[in-house]
Amino acid sequence: MARGDEDTTLSGLAERASALVLAAQRAGADMADTIVARGRSLSVSVRNGRLEDNQSSEGDQLGLRVFVGRRSAIVSSSDCAPGGFAALAERAVAMARLAPDDAFAGLADPADLAGGETTDLDLYDPSIVDAVQLEAEALEAEAAALAIKGVTASGGAHASHGSYGAVLATSAGFSGVYQRSSFSRSVTAIAGEGTAMHRDGDMSVKIARADLEAPASIGRLAGERAAAGLNARKLPTQRIPVIFDRRVSSSLAGHLAAAVNGASIARKTSFLLGKIGAKLFADGVVIEDDPLRRKGLRSRPFDDEGVQSRRLKLIDDGILQSYLLDSATARELNLQTTGHASRGSGSAPSPSPSNITLHNGQRSPREMMRDLGKGLLVTQLIGSGVNLVTGDYSRGCWGFWFENGEIVAPVAEITIAGHLSTMFAALEPANDLEMKFSTNAPSCYVGDMTLGGL
Repeated sequence: MARGDEDTTLSGLAERASALVLAAQRAGADMADTIVARGRSLSVSVRNGRLEDNQSSEGDQLGLRVFVGRRSAIVSSSDCAPGGFAALAERAVAMARLAPDDAFAGLADPADLAGGETTDLDLYDPSIVDAVQLEAEALEAEAAALAIKGVTASGGAHASHGSYGAVLATSAGFSGVYQRSSFSRSVTAIAGEGTAMHRDGDMSVKIARADLEAPASIGRLAGERAAAGLNARKLPTQRIPVIFDRRVSSSLAGHLAAAVNGASIARKTSFLLGKIGAKLFADGVVIEDDPLRRKGLRSRPFDDEGVQSRRLKLIDDGILQSYLLDSATARELNLQTTGHASRGSGSAPSPSPSNITLHNGQRSPREMMRDLGKGLLVTQLIGSGVNLVTGDYSRGCWGFWFENGEIVAPVAEITIAGHLSTMFAALEPANDLEMKFSTNAPSCYVGDMTLGGL
């Protein structure tokens, strides 16, 4: 489908979204909003030089949310034909009349809604890629990985292309539309044999096809990472300085975002409850959520309630500045929405981050390792042993032992444990930030942690 055809189709969806809201009002809804989405995807997987999987999908989905007083209900459908709108709206209103009251439910405040002109975030690349091209890219990446000395097998390679268009309309008069494309390449390599094997990989995900890393580069790095983990040693249990490589340090920013999610705060299930204005990190540490980043993987001009997107500093100079809020959690907490509502076609809005970035520090990872003397560089994490209610942290990991700024040997079959509050307070970001995903961070020193090994 050409770019012009896509725009025309989304305009048609916008008209249907507005018609569905009108149908809800005619059926007796006091307020209503609807989100209509159109998505399509094509993905190809190969293994050992052969096509393993080829999947494609395309379809529309709509979700209608209605309010009758303080009661609300949501219905969803894959049928976007206007002929069924009246019946769909009547069913939604009937469900809402039977629902319990919710003191915090409702549409976003009209004063918070995005205006008629939205920022061009360059989120859509009209390039068309067919299955033959995707297969060739995946095969090239896999071949590059297998060419690395020490690599003995392929864990598979993958290439995909997708596009997504969304229309939001509300009875408050808001109507907005945006579209996003996505291109990805990935490969997993396996080095060694028997019980001494090590698996690792690399991937690239971009809004624009031209920005993707070359298949051969992805495959080569995946192979080098897998081979570098061979002959890993075990370590004795001890307290040791720990550095998270930038491949895994983004998880720390992700834990922060989850802990300051307004839904968790409202439920009182976060260890950061009541911490606005508290010093959580060292001086100079900045963590920002930016839904307006050009070509950002989770960028958008407005949230799923129509609220204007804006940059938000979660942490500034080490101090917690804000929670991530939608309209309902903001009302419950007596705060202002931050424009982070996210929803599917069949669910109510809830807070969700966009593009999270932990900003660079001053020292390089090599300088950190040199100054620490010895310690652990973590490159892979296993499991999900993070309790956001208490802040307790415990995860399996792989990585490298370092001494005097130099990597000495790979290590495996270990765990690291601590508490997120302590890790945050000790955290020092390095200066090697790379913007590859929706959540990005440089390598980070996180203080001494308990290493569980022999």
